[in-house]
Amino acid sequence: MSEPRPDSPPAQQQTPPGELGEMTPKPDHGEESYRGSGKLTGKAAVITGGDSGIGRAVAIAFAREGADVLISYLNEHEDARDTAKYVEEAGRRCVLVPGDLADRAHAKTIIPKAVEEFGRVDVLVNNAAFQMTHDTIEEVSDEEWDYTLAVNLTAMFTLTKDAIPHMRPGSSIINSSSVNSDMPSPQLAPYAMTKAGIANFTASLAQMYADKGIRANSVAPGPIWTPLIPATMPEEKVASFGEQVPMGRPGQPAELAPVYVLLASDEASYISGARIAVTGGKPIL
Repeated sequence: MSEPRPDSPPAQQQTPPGELGEMTPKPDHGEESYRGSGKLTGKAAVITGGDSGIGRAVAIAFAREGADVLISYLNEHEDARDTAKYVEEAGRRCVLVPGDLADRAHAKTIIPKAVEEFGRVDVLVNNAAFQMTHDTIEEVSDEEWDYTLAVNLTAMFTLTKDAIPHMRPGSSIINSSSVNSDMPSPQLAPYAMTKAGIANFTASLAQMYADKGIRANSVAPGPIWTPLIPATMPEEKVASFGEQVPMGRPGQPAELAPVYVLLASDEASYISGARIAVTGGKPIL
């Protein structure tokens, strides 16, 4: 893996959901560094939020490990096509499905599309998320609250419920939680609440489906440099992003991908119900 960038990014701002092309510096998704070794050969994966950030790094890594990938994303078509290019260069199939996961009718089309294309679902990565920074709860509109829950929680429930009938023993569900799940930032209250819910729901799934051979785990990232950051945080927060963790810097999406690969692979056959911290040294409870 290439050397991680040590510095916090400069102040910058985008409108949600944010795009890679406008970020300084550009995040590292493992485009030049990730090397596969066949850990996911023949598997079919669904990744939400797979156009950029953690989802893009996971898509690239999964493809280089031998998996076909369906990527669900909002409307960042250029980023999604670029991610698909890397998947296809690895010799794997990439299916792109744009649309808003807050729309339950759309969310319910994703797993059927994966089954149509691949015949099954071996790995489901519920990674798409929405957040916005606010100093008071009065600033959070009812509409924003509902939207945050729809994207972060309800879509995860919908995709998981739809995917399980198409999963065989050895399949894996991986949900993106957060360091905020147990140490919530007050400026990210709705988001942090959903991330705690994701961790809790995942722990329930692990116990519910163990006898069917389906594993469920969550990953708890710390500050990771993705388009979500300049799109949802004020400039001064962006300029100090990542400085608060012991390593003193934001993580790169490429530094998350190996954890998702492990949890998706047969090498993690006895790992279920776990929440893996990738936080730059900040503990989770």
